[in-house]
Amino acid sequence: MDRILIRGGVPLSGTIKIGGAKNAALPLMVASLLTADSLVLANLPDLADITTMANLLVQHGVAIGIRAPDEPGDSPERPGRVLELSARHINSTTAPYDLVRKMRASFLVLGPLVARCGRARVSLPGGCDIGVRPVDLHIKGLQRLGAEVELAEGYIEARAPKGLRGAEIVFPSVSVGATENLLMAATLAEGETLLINAAREPEITDLAHCLVAMGAQIDGIGSDRLAIRGVASLHGARHMVIPDRIETGTYMMAAAATGGEVRLLGGRLDHVEAVRRALEGAEVNIADAGDGITVRRRNGRVAGVDVMTEPYPGFPTDLQAQIMVLMAIAEGASMITETIFENRFMHVPELARMGANITVHQASALVRGVPRLMGAPVMATDLRASVSLVLAGLVAAGETVVNRVYHLDRGYERIEEKLAACGARIERLRG
Repeated sequence: MDRILIRGGVPLSGTIKIGGAKNAALPLMVASLLTADSLVLANLPDLADITTMANLLVQHGVAIGIRAPDEPGDSPERPGRVLELSARHINSTTAPYDLVRKMRASFLVLGPLVARCGRARVSLPGGCDIGVRPVDLHIKGLQRLGAEVELAEGYIEARAPKGLRGAEIVFPSVSVGATENLLMAATLAEGETLLINAAREPEITDLAHCLVAMGAQIDGIGSDRLAIRGVASLHGARHMVIPDRIETGTYMMAAAATGGEVRLLGGRLDHVEAVRRALEGAEVNIADAGDGITVRRRNGRVAGVDVMTEPYPGFPTDLQAQIMVLMAIAEGASMITETIFENRFMHVPELARMGANITVHQASALVRGVPRLMGAPVMATDLRASVSLVLAGLVAAGETVVNRVYHLDRGYERIEEKLAACGARIERLRG
């Protein structure tokens, strides 16, 4: 099993190219199930989760072709891989446990399969162990659209032999996955569907723009109120995946923590405004570089700031572990409150092994900054926790070895190469 070795204490300096957003790419890939034509997606990251989703779609009958962006037909401004998906013949409407358990986003096939095929059988999902994330909002939404849904032997079985019908769906709480699932299903439902209290993440806006390019009729894109007028069928399209705001925020904090200066090529400042506000409060300079973002720590240690995770446009839960590392070496104390997932402080004991002073009480963590962290062997517990340990290793004195980095490979493309290019002493230990 691979490990990552880091010898800390080197300020990062240079340019890091931001890849396509994993959390945008996954639902976009699923959207291919809605049409018999080809959907071409550009700027796809090369990640384990992308491969997992591709394997799931292939077993549904989707034909997938991957080619590099520098092949004929691709313009040079389109970075990342290009994926062509064709679901002309869907030969299975079952998403098996062995595939769905590996990644929670696999559950997104439920809505599109029911909408196009009139039925679906999807295993209850898996993914990172960061708390209970029920799928009841997905199920209740499909029932509002006229589907018959039941749970049998660990599978959700949904049927709508006469097709889905538009309806008003009010989410009692904001859910990114349920918004994506029902948005896709509603594009082929008869009549109008209104999604109220919908999630507003940039990844959902990206999905909506792609669906519109495929012929969907959607109003209110970017708001918490989406109106979808169903159409008889969707057609093919070409779409470029937005840059990954979580990768952007992670490297913003890496630059701030190490005291370096980094340009994040392709990063969009409008997608990380909550992160910008928090970092500027911590005495970090953030600037729009035109083609990306530049990050530079001001003189001295960063200052402690309080952070509360919230649905977009609030501070992302996927960056909570990373900013905790920054606060662990900040001047003074900070309070980090997690409101999205109830089990997302599993990185705290590992950071404590490196000398961090963190006290957890229920949903909040009191972080008292220390002058420096010390290298140690640590264990990754989930995707974002794993990258927080890499950040901690970058600022720690001595050597840090991060174990179980398969979590890291789910969401960060060539992270050791990108950091090494900016001066970090980091390497992957194979086996």
